[in-house]
Amino acid sequence: MIYLDSAATSFYRPPEVAEAVVRAMESMGNSGRGVHGASLRTARTIYRARCLLAELFHGDGPEQTAFTANSTESLNLAVKGLLSPGDRAVTTVLEHNSVLRPLYEMEQRGVKLEIIGCGQEGVLDYQAMEQAIVPGVRAVFCTHASNVTGNPVDIRRIGRQCRKQGVLFCVDASQTAGRFAIDMERDCIDVLCFTGHKSLLGPQGTGGICVRRGIAVRPLVTGGTGIRTFDRQQPREMPEALEAGTLNGHGIAGLEAGLRYILEQGPEQLLKRERKLADLFLEETADIPGIRFYGDLRDPNRAPVVSLNLGERDSAEISGRLWAEYEISTRSGGHCAPLMHEALGTREQGTVRFSFSHYNTEQEIREAAGALREIGET
Repeated sequence: MIYLDSAATSFYRPPEVAEAVVRAMESMGNSGRGVHGASLRTARTIYRARCLLAELFHGDGPEQTAFTANSTESLNLAVKGLLSPGDRAVTTVLEHNSVLRPLYEMEQRGVKLEIIGCGQEGVLDYQAMEQAIVPGVRAVFCTHASNVTGNPVDIRRIGRQCRKQGVLFCVDASQTAGRFAIDMERDCIDVLCFTGHKSLLGPQGTGGICVRRGIAVRPLVTGGTGIRTFDRQQPREMPEALEAGTLNGHGIAGLEAGLRYILEQGPEQLLKRERKLADLFLEETADIPGIRFYGDLRDPNRAPVVSLNLGERDSAEISGRLWAEYEISTRSGGHCAPLMHEALGTREQGTVRFSFSHYNTEQEIREAAGALREIGET
């Protein structure tokens, strides 16, 4: 199998990740629920993971990161925990449904929502965004890179405008955490949402939300935290404010291993390798008859994602044949990003998305390009 669907989830991971999960399952107890060895081992593992995330994202400290099951849960926390009826919010057409659907839900509850558009290549309209960021807006919710086109968003530019106008800035880093440079302080990010199973190389079932100190996010779920047992209300202190119930200690142990690998290798080096593979794929497929690419391919800062179509053929047909005839894994359809596909004119056709890992080889890329060429000729 040639796996080219890393934007959906990492398939290739350093062996330390699985080893850490197995060790955790054999030795861990429940974090914060006891003073015995098994419980303390879990608490220390989780704390180390928080520290690594604070280092990677330049957050306000380990205690400001709460763990979740994935970025969808994190984004629901951010949207529903920051907005109230009567508030104004801004987002973009680049967003995943994990941002859009919670915002639509809040819109039904009385939140006024403004959605910023993009150009023909899917590049965000920054002028419209800056015009929308004005005093009175509660928060801006924005992806760091499109999961369809790989187009990056200049979060520093948006973040500084938000900070200047007193608007909260929430970033969805699902496609960039662990690869792109993210500095919550420099980029003026108030809330950062991430998943652990993509470019952070952790197990599925891991994710988190990093909150700038002084920002209060209402919890979605309340319950046991291991502290303040006799209080009727959820603790207000982070991270317990957003962590009711038992954490996924086994998964977080694997995430810690993935984080250590990334920091040792250097996120920028991993991204450089993945972009090189994406560029090679573009070179090898550019002259296939009828091929059409989406996104701003001239942007050297794009994520290692290539979305394409072959003429008017349905994207599901192409992706299905790549798997059935060549055992090449890709993603077709709408990618849970409806407004992006409407902007690109691919609502009905969808696109075939190839997304790359630094574990992929140049030989695999050439084989995938060759397979696509053969399909294009038949």
